[in-house]
Amino acid sequence: MKEQEKNSLAGIIRAHEAEILGDWVKEQAASSTRRDKVHEVESGKLAKEFLGDVAAAAATGSRDVRSESWAKVRELLTELSAGRATQGYSPAETAMFVFSLKKPLFARLRRELASDAEAQGDRMWEATLLLDSLGLFTTEMFQKSREQVIQRQQRELLELSTPVVELWEGVLALPLIGTLDSNRTQVVMESLLEKIVSSGASIAIIDITGVPTVDTLVAQHLMKTVAAARLMGADCMISGIRPQIAQTIVHLGVDLSAVTTKASLADAFTLALKRTGSRIEHATETA
Repeated sequence: MKEQEKNSLAGIIRAHEAEILGDWVKEQAASSTRRDKVHEVESGKLAKEFLGDVAAAAATGSRDVRSESWAKVRELLTELSAGRATQGYSPAETAMFVFSLKKPLFARLRRELASDAEAQGDRMWEATLLLDSLGLFTTEMFQKSREQVIQRQQRELLELSTPVVELWEGVLALPLIGTLDSNRTQVVMESLLEKIVSSGASIAIIDITGVPTVDTLVAQHLMKTVAAARLMGADCMISGIRPQIAQTIVHLGVDLSAVTTKASLADAFTLALKRTGSRIEHATETA
């Protein structure tokens, strides 16, 4: 190996990979609050792979971690960040995977380049810039992954908060609780339409007893849901029209004349039974 290559960042990492890796794993363990064996084994495997990938990328001469030469390193850090975002790690804990490499790497650079102050300074500055850039990239990927987790959880909560119930053969009910916004309306429509298709229901009741207020926007969302249900071949009713909501709707000038409305879910269910040709009779006691 030529002297220049030997004293390069990639050359020093490759020549002393085992020692750097051992010190780095110890450094990670010291800076981590997690003490489980699985975490230590996983971190050790990732560290070995990462160190090899960094050496390979640095050997190309590219110092831009966003370039093609560093694609494999970025891929590893992206997977690491996504995994730790779902496992409850903090951004700092995740970024320390990269930043904890500084101490063992700098120590090795000082020893190997002790006789050449200029080369030592150049290599340490090079390592600093690369690790800082990779650490920031890791934090960025962690934040994106965390946002995706939060969005998925929010969607799952919305789906759980908008259950479609089959009250009777051919009759569905969708009880709404809380406010309606555009995102939730989309989930409501999807849940209702999927249930209409799977059950073959001909009537759907949207109950807004639990909706605190109805403004123009909420009314528009309700009308969109009704229109979507009709396109799927199901007649739609709205129940839970309380006196104050009725006054608000009239005051806003919202036209619900094309939609069957009822004061309660029970009233809407009774009407739905009539439309489907069903009825409920009270059993009479016989002597």
